[in-house]
Amino acid sequence: MEPITLTEGMPAPDFTLLGSDHRQHRLRDYLGKKVILYFYPRDNTPGCTNEAKDFRDAIQSFNQQNAVILGVSRDSVQSHEKFIAKHDLPFILLSDTEETVCTQYGVLKEKNMYGKKAIGIERSTFIIDETGVITKIFRKVRVANHVDNVLEHCNP
Repeated sequence: MEPITLTEGMPAPDFTLLGSDHRQHRLRDYLGKKVILYFYPRDNTPGCTNEAKDFRDAIQSFNQQNAVILGVSRDSVQSHEKFIAKHDLPFILLSDTEETVCTQYGVLKEKNMYGKKAIGIERSTFIIDETGVITKIFRKVRVANHVDNVLEHCNP
């Protein structure tokens, strides 16, 4: 399946993934709320931990915007559970071990780590409105100030 290039203004691809709460989460279940769908490389790595903690610390502001935060990585549910417990994260992390949703959203990129090429998740965030339309795409995210930028784009 060739991934389509997602653009702002198009419907977000629906998906079903197992969450850190051991329940299946479908994007369409969140119609009526804004969804902050953020993709990150790995649980418990420095950048990913800082990003998750920034989202955690801003949770009240997102709640006021009628927004739910969903984090996605290729880590297992068990890994997500430990990550959530360690950093007291108040949102669901979704496990995409098959890379299905990562592929749908075009976040898998070739990375060069210490001279080795590998496919990894490019840190990306999608803001999806109450009707399921992508209103903002952030690619190649730098963690510093990212959550502030996301909140800015959540405001009506």
